[in-house]
Amino acid sequence: MILTIFVPTDQVLEQQVRKIKIQTPHGNLTLLPRHIDLVTVLLPGILSYETEDGTERFVAVDHGYMVKQGHKVRVSTINALHGPQLGDLERAVRIEFRELDEEERQARRALAEIEAHFVRRYLEIGATET
Repeated sequence: MILTIFVPTDQVLEQQVRKIKIQTPHGNLTLLPRHIDLVTVLLPGILSYETEDGTERFVAVDHGYMVKQGHKVRVSTINALHGPQLGDLERAVRIEFRELDEEERQARRALAEIEAHFVRRYLEIGATET
């Protein structure tokens, strides 16, 4: 099978694989080359795959979709981090999530400032009309 993983702005991985393990809303799923074609939703978690030489690799994925059609398996997700070892991947995910949390805090702070400015301006306009 050929596993391809996409994020909104890039292709993260394209690899010939023997086996793929993923987490779906209906439980864990293992795909082998002769598995039936399917489409499924992915839950945030670890996608593991076995390369042709038998090495197990890991990718942390966010919400997304997986499509298996013939020998091609395509994963589309918001975020994906690739790591050879689970420990390395865990550290990378922690760092990435910390950065995303900080970006989210900054965005929320900016939105709160915009809302506060809007309310002040609205009150000013209302006070001058009466």
